[in-house]
Amino acid sequence: MSADTKESFGTLLERHRGIVLKVARTYAYDADDRADLAQEIAAQLWRAYPRYDPERTFSTWMYRIALNVAISFVRNDGRRDRQAVPLDEELHDLAGDGVDHEKEQQLRALRRFISQLPPLDRALMLLYLEDRSGREIAEVLGISESNVTTKIGRLKQRIRNEI
Repeated sequence: MSADTKESFGTLLERHRGIVLKVARTYAYDADDRADLAQEIAAQLWRAYPRYDPERTFSTWMYRIALNVAISFVRNDGRRDRQAVPLDEELHDLAGDGVDHEKEQQLRALRRFISQLPPLDRALMLLYLEDRSGREIAEVLGISESNVTTKIGRLKQRIRNEI
């Protein structure tokens, strides 16, 4: 790779590093696993970068690779999947600083619910909670937009029933 390509990749990775960290927090249980997963995501992004099409949104491309790496990471060691506690900080941010006891309990229940989802549904929830469009979620996950809508509807219903 040329020096310009390396610099371009470094700039884009730094600008969107929150995606790598968020995916690692969502799929890995402890700090060591999160660091390993983040490193593996970065390495896979680097290997795939020559195939990146600049006409497409970088963050969508990055999410797709990061989530695929994370799902493989979980499948290679089921222990990680069972113990993952996703979205702690993001869900806490949704509630704001003045979280009352009832809201805190609801957030804990939602975190538990999400942590028990299959990896693909967990990815869907991560993207949905980030207000990504149905089209973008479909593109990242490699499923149809109607499938995204259906899955989100079913997950919302399960949340209402279980929480």
